[in-house]
Amino acid sequence: MGQSTCALFLSLRYHNLNPNYIHDRLKQLGQSYALKVLLVQVDVKDPHHALKELAKICILADCTLILAWSPEEAGRYLETYKSYENKPADALKERMESDFVSQMTDCLTTVKSVNKTDSATLLSTFGSLANIINASREDLSLCPGLGPQKARRLYDVLHEPFLKSK
Repeated sequence: MGQSTCALFLSLRYHNLNPNYIHDRLKQLGQSYALKVLLVQVDVKDPHHALKELAKICILADCTLILAWSPEEAGRYLETYKSYENKPADALKERMESDFVSQMTDCLTTVKSVNKTDSATLLSTFGSLANIINASREDLSLCPGLGPQKARRLYDVLHEPFLKSK
């Protein structure tokens, strides 16, 4: 994958048929790479025992273990690595929006089933988070797209104690 990075692909089905293969391959590589990645495709019905064994091998060989459940997913991991290979670490960090609407949307969409559209409707109807908090269940349910169940869930989340009492 690069001068200091290598990736080994292993199907769990193949590993079950040839359990020494990956150990021998990692032994051959030795310390010639700064980053070794073992990309495992989980393609067996009960992968737990084999994955536990591979996790131990990776720890001992100073190797990163990545699991994929399809060949397409494994390919996406490799493509993503290659696209970020020469970028600084902060390129991976989540970008936080600083404007009020984005922050309120992030806050409100943490409530189960409240989406961005609901958040925009709530903010345009009530104007502020304080007004949303002070609104009754009935007022919340009158917002288009919210309905009684979402309104109840949102109201309950906004009115439950921040810290549970002992």
